[in-house]
Parts: sequence; C-alpha cells; structure tokens
Amino acid sequence: MSSQNIFKPIQVGSAQLRNRIGMSALTRNRAEATYPTELMKEYYEQRAIGGAGIIVTEGILICRQGTPWPNAPGLWDDKHVTGWKAVTDAVHGAGGKIYAQLWHAGRLSHPDTPEQKLAGEPVYAPSAIAAKSHVRFRQIPGEPGTVTPTAVDDPRILIDKYRHAAINAKRAGFDGVELMASSGVLPHQFLDYNSNQRTDEWGGSIENRSRFGISVLKTLKEVYGSDVGLKLNPGAGINDLGMPLQDTLDTFSYFITEADKLNLAYIALVRYNAVHDALVNGTARGTDHDVLESYRSYIKNSKLFLNSEVTPDEAEELISAGKIDGTFIGLRWATHPDLVKRIEQGIPLNNPPKMQLLQATASKEDYASGYTDYPTAAAAA
Repeated sequence: MSSQNIFKPIQVGSAQLRNRIGMSALTRNRAEATYPTELMKEYYEQRAIGGAGIIVTEGILICRQGTPWPNAPGLWDDKHVTGWKAVTDAVHGAGGKIYAQLWHAGRLSHPDTPEQKLAGEPVYAPSAIAAKSHVRFRQIPGEPGTVTPTAVDDPRILIDKYRHAAINAKRAGFDGVELMASSGVLPHQFLDYNSNQRTDEWGGSIENRSRFGISVLKTLKEVYGSDVGLKLNPGAGINDLGMPLQDTLDTFSYFITEADKLNLAYIALVRYNAVHDALVNGTARGTDHDVLESYRSYIKNSKLFLNSEVTPDEAEELISAGKIDGTFIGLRWATHPDLVKRIEQGIPLNNPPKMQLLQATASKEDYASGYTDYPTAAAAA
C-alpha cells in the first residue's frame, strides 16, 4: 500500500475510530433463544482485539414479530440488554467501538417460525404482497417459502419498536445503532414499489415510500443523537426486490439526500454484486449500476463507508482520493479475527471460509466451529 490513510483515525458521530476498516454486519445465528451468549461475546471481542475500527453487529431483531429464523439475537427485553452489555464491555475493553444493527424482516418472516408464534402477531409488511424468491424456511417442515403478509395498518407501531430497541441498545452500552435498510428487509420493502403499493402517506410517490425509513432514522436520532448509521444496497435484487435503473436512481437519490440531511454518523453503501440478485421466472431482479458514483454526490453531511468486496488497496485508493471515508468488510472479518493486524503487517488473508458453518448449521454443541476457531496469524505461526 503506497500510503496509510486507511489506518488513520476518523471521527464518526461522537466517537473517534482508531482506523477506517469496519466490520460489517454478518448473520451468524449463534444466539440462544434470541439471547446473546458467552460465545458471541468471545467472537466480537476477538475482532476488537484484531483491530476493527468499528464493529457492526449481526442484525439484531427489534421485536419477536418480524423474526425470520431461530438463533438470531434480539433486543426487546432486559435479559437481552444484560447479554449485549457483556459484549459491549468486552469490545470496549479491547479498545473497540460497536454499533447495534437494528432490523425487522417484514414480509420475510413466516407465521410458523417459533418466535413469530410467540409474538402472537401476523407477519407485517407495507402491502399484502409475498416475496416470490430466495426465502426458504429450512427449520419448518416442508421448507415453505414466504406467505402473503398482512399490510400494517399504521406503520408507526413498527417505528415505536425501533425506538424501544434503540433505548435498549443504549442501556446495553452500544456506541451507536445502524438501521438495516438493505437486502429486502422492512425499510427496503417500503422503498421499493414492488413490495409497497400503498395509497396512503406511506406509499405511492418516492417521498411517501421514503417516509418510513426517514421516520425510523429520526426516531433513532432522538435516542442516539449523532451516533446513527444507515446501510443501503440500491442495486440488490435479493428477496424479490429491485426496480428498473431510472426508478432505482430516482428513489435512492432522494432517500439518501433526505437521510444525509439528518447528519448521520455514516451511510454505508453496498456495491452491486450479482450474488445478491434473485431470479424470478429466470430473470435477475438486481439493478446493475455503479453505486458509489451514482450516489456519492448526495452525501455531504455524513461519513461514507463502502461495502462489498472492497480490498484494502482499493479502499486506500478511494480514501486518498476523497471518494469514501472508510470501508466495511464482512466475510474476511468472519474468517480473520486479526484482519487489521494482518493488513498492517502484510500478512496474507489465508484462512479458508467454512461456508457451511457461516450461519450455524452445526449443532449447538459445536457452535464455535467456523465462528471463534479461525486462527490469528500469530497462532497459525
């Protein structure tokens, strides 16, 4: 690397990060009945020790209603707060910063999943439109796909759940929260007219389709002030979303402009990747376009982090050119707990990923496999 801008500290919200290499959210499914465990604490602590400038947790569910599968963690009661407090204390003890990624699956939930049954509420979404692809509920007999959701009568009831989760995140010691608004989850469902065909103030025009996400961000800021991040994937066709190019550009340009006016800690843009495309009747739903070039000019008040197969050398080049402020990395953080130290010292990123264990298909007795057992370079040596 010709220079070292990627390792320079940066102010993000109220916190100064020690470098510009963040760990992005990555679903791991090791929670016990939605509660964080000692093993999860070890996982995040390892990566704080490994030098992450900021860690964003796996998606944390804001409520039982909207839970897509077992073993995803939550943040709606006191026991959740206690469990996550152990995680944040460990990360802070290692000199790291950690944000809670808050999410709700919307129509990607299923009424027969255990947590959804316990919630005693229907599967809510902007409109009564089922996703046609991608989602398979392997834990339910017969592996069914999505069902037609119930159009939520008043989206404010869901916004209140985000508020409650953010309050709990603050109690648990998180440095901030990130709104998960990509990959076809609830805020993304409101943005895309394929899943949002409402005719009230929450649907129709771009302004109305943006209202839910912007309202959630404003609510999160009431709790966390400047320490609120946003994750977007404008090109993704995953989970049966994706609009034609001009509609995508118009929608996300408006949404990003309005979000940036809130002076967020950061906006994380995920680049187009065909891996995120879903096929519907043989046609890819994603929208292939240069995400960074398309939306960079609309981000003026928030830091910009780029995600999706960004190499350290590329990130260094983009930071040096003033095009981004930092980068988020996902899978390589999962497989290299000492990622920053390896990059600093020019040590190869050579731990092969155990993809079959990424989302805990192993037994509970062996949840450490493919999770906390990846060796550091020092241990391998």
